[in-house]
Amino acid sequence: MLKKIEQKALYEFPKLIIAGLFSPPFRKLSESEENEIVKKINYSNASLIFVALGCPKQEIWMKRMKGKINGVMVGVGGAFPVYAGITKRAPLWMQKTSLEWLFRMIQEPGRLWKRYLVTNSKFIFLSLIELIRIRVLKKTGFSVK
Repeated sequence: MLKKIEQKALYEFPKLIIAGLFSPPFRKLSESEENEIVKKINYSNASLIFVALGCPKQEIWMKRMKGKINGVMVGVGGAFPVYAGITKRAPLWMQKTSLEWLFRMIQEPGRLWKRYLVTNSKFIFLSLIELIRIRVLKKTGFSVK
C-alpha cells in the first residue's frame, strides 16, 4: 500500500518530497523500537507526518509521541487505502448524504460494528449531555465558555 501511495502522490505532485515511509508490524512495539521510529522520523526532518494506524490506535500513538516527534502529526485513518485504490469509496449520493460510514460498515462489518454502534453512541450521548448542560447554564444566567 505504501508503494502505491508513494507512486500516486509523486505522479500527482511531482515536486513533493517524501521524507520516508514506514509500516509498523501488527504487534505492540517495544520501547526501543518506538524510540528508533521517533529517531528516524526526526532525522528525516519531515514537517508533516501522516499516521494511518486506524482509530483509535493512531490517536493513542500520536498522543504518546507528542513532544517527542518534531513535526505535525495527522491521523488519516482509512484515507490511505482509499487513496491507494485498495478500498472503494462510497457512491457519490452516499458521500453527499453523510452515509459514507454506512458504506464502510457494509464493507467491513466485523471490524467496524463496535466502533459505529458503541463508540459513536457514546459520543452522541455525551454530546447531548453537554448540550443540555449548556442550555441549563444559559437559562440560569451563567456565561458558557
